[in-house]
Amino acid sequence: MYVFVSPCILNSKLRANGITSDDDIHIFEVCRKRCEEFDIDIIPLPCPETIFLGNNREPGNFVDRMDTPEFYKLLDELEEKVRKIISEKGEPLCVVGVNSSPTCGVDTTYYTSEKSAGAGVFLKRFSDLKLVDAKVFARYKVYLAAPLFSQAERRYNSYIAEILKNNFFKVFSPQDSDDTAVSRIDEREKLIYENNISELNEADVVVGIIDGADADSGTAWEMGYAFALSKKVVALRTDFRKFSKNEHVNLMLETEAEVVENEKELIEKLF
Repeated sequence: MYVFVSPCILNSKLRANGITSDDDIHIFEVCRKRCEEFDIDIIPLPCPETIFLGNNREPGNFVDRMDTPEFYKLLDELEEKVRKIISEKGEPLCVVGVNSSPTCGVDTTYYTSEKSAGAGVFLKRFSDLKLVDAKVFARYKVYLAAPLFSQAERRYNSYIAEILKNNFFKVFSPQDSDDTAVSRIDEREKLIYENNISELNEADVVVGIIDGADADSGTAWEMGYAFALSKKVVALRTDFRKFSKNEHVNLMLETEAEVVENEKELIEKLF
């Protein structure tokens, strides 16, 4: 398995002068760490801007700096090289770009002097592949919030955790703490609580399983805590019953989370 990445994720000096923040550097590091943890090969894309304008360049947009026949010819040549790699290695897991880039933006780009929606001019040529912004790719630590008090619940939680891991997400599930009614002495309960809070603080995303007539109280609390920390919250509800005429589940949970109905939608939402 491999990913294509914008080359500046591997070497931030390839970016235009002065645009790389400490947060950007951290995000790039986490992207690389995710690949390292899951043994994902990294193949850098060629950088059309660097090839055309050089390393030491000021920030600028596509129309003012690169909208020329020579640059379009360069894009054709670079696309051909990338397509050749795909034909030899198969389709990548995804292409990791960097938003706002005139060439390698995923959702936003400086096509003109005003930032606009859409992919950069180079990544737009690979719209047949999964394009993921570096900030999204770096969010791979998942806290799995779910009821865990019956064999059926625990088995389903393990099933969802395995799907997440198979899609290269690092998963923490509270049920892995070997928590049982017998083990719940005061000190043990405190340790479980503190560990869960620590994992929630470290998580990039909280996935909550909210099946049933009403969501599990612990799961609801964990989702609310994550929302208060401004973390992404995705709720999986396969239960077809509705809480009310317009609600799948409790209004507060449905408003704070992005609700999905199956495993496929869950993975798509996380990406």
